[in-house]
Amino acid sequence: QVQLVESGGGLVQPGGSLTLTCAASGSISSVRSMYWYRQAPGKQRELVASITAGGQTKYGVSVNGRFTISRNNAKNTIYLQMNSLKPEDTAVYYCNANVYTSYYDGDNYWGQGTQVTVSS
Repeated sequence: QVQLVESGGGLVQPGGSLTLTCAASGSISSVRSMYWYRQAPGKQRELVASITAGGQTKYGVSVNGRFTISRNNAKNTIYLQMNSLKPEDTAVYYCNANVYTSYYDGDNYWGQGTQVTVSS
């Protein structure tokens, strides 16, 4: 089985910074694109950032220029560096990844989420 485990959430003041980590573990052959999503109370889940196995990145409009996604392929881990945080960034942040357990068998997996709260 494959697990995605997020860490690094917490309470931070507006203007502050936080780094989230998501590590994939289990019977992994390869990890393709990986994603960060977030969901605020009463709102739909939205895509925050994505990164391919080759390192190409994309960002949501609301976080572009403030957040940076990166990955360590050797550790099957991605990071989300969040700077200049705003109260509207408050949400549960979820990791998502396309993981192959063999050359042919792949699936999409979600982490359990980590809470980020931006408040003074």
